[in-house]
Amino acid sequence: MLVFGGPYSNVQALEALKTIAAQLRILPGNIICTGDIVGYCAQPEESVQVVKNWGIQAIQGNVEQNIVRGGDDCGCNFTEGGRCDLFSRTWFPYAVQTLSAESVNWLSTLPLQLSFRYAGKPVTVLHGAATGIADFVFASTPWPEKEKSFDATESEVILAGHAGLPFADRQVSDAGIDRYWLNAGVIGMPANDGTPRVWYLLLDDTDGLFTYSFHAFTYDNLTAHAAMVANRLPDSYAQTLLTGIWDNCEILPEAEKGLQGQVITLDKNPALDVVTSR
Repeated sequence: MLVFGGPYSNVQALEALKTIAAQLRILPGNIICTGDIVGYCAQPEESVQVVKNWGIQAIQGNVEQNIVRGGDDCGCNFTEGGRCDLFSRTWFPYAVQTLSAESVNWLSTLPLQLSFRYAGKPVTVLHGAATGIADFVFASTPWPEKEKSFDATESEVILAGHAGLPFADRQVSDAGIDRYWLNAGVIGMPANDGTPRVWYLLLDDTDGLFTYSFHAFTYDNLTAHAAMVANRLPDSYAQTLLTGIWDNCEILPEAEKGLQGQVITLDKNPALDVVTSR
């Protein structure tokens, strides 16, 4: 299975990932998007159409939920008056104005969560957390906070989005059951590591065993950047597509703030557990 998050209206990244999935021979029914199809970048309508026509599994993110509800912001719980909050007043209205009524209606049909069994484990796909669609959960988030979502969903594996960074956290419950919190990261924006790469997650159940691995890829970020500039979207976010550095770290805990600009590697980054787990 292939899992990815946050296309963020970046249709160039979406098309690149679609090509990767085809090369890996992963069928659309085995591909999951953890929400925020719409976001900071310049082509929300095109991105919705790609996901819709691709036929993959997808859930609503907070952006989709607020668009469907007719909200006036993205619902990200940004600090009022902060840079993220100010920028959202540009890109969110642009997304609302650009989306067709047909696309908004289709977004309204997406579920808020998905549940299934994989390699014998109960799995839940959610956007932020079971406690709230816009709750931020990171690698450094204390396990008791994560545990609330496991208990609420009765899952052993949670596939989440929203945070923008790829990571895995694994703990053993009091009952001796392995629990995995896996965030595939997002494909619409880089992971704040100083590279333009974006991330996805692969799950494998060969021989009935549960394994996972994180993978990065590049795409035509120059075209995505140019589209943002042409549509007068926040220049700082457009630059992030080129530099791989976030404009600010308002949403990040101190541990993740300290990793800004450090290139994520599959075997060395302390915030990214990518050792194949069973």
